[in-house]
Amino acid sequence: MTIEARIRELGNRHRSLDETIQRERVHPSVDSLQLRELKQRKLRLKEEITSLEMSSG
Repeated sequence: MTIEARIRELGNRHRSLDETIQRERVHPSVDSLQLRELKQRKLRLKEEITSLEMSSG
């Protein structure tokens, strides 16, 4: 898999997590622990994307 393809894949996962987070925020019985975990996963993906973008030039 090329770096560009990996960045696209991670970007798709990042957007998907963002959508999930948005849905969970409006849910009346939001689980704050689960929401925190989703946000942490999203941040890790963003960090990996940034790292790959920097290394690819």
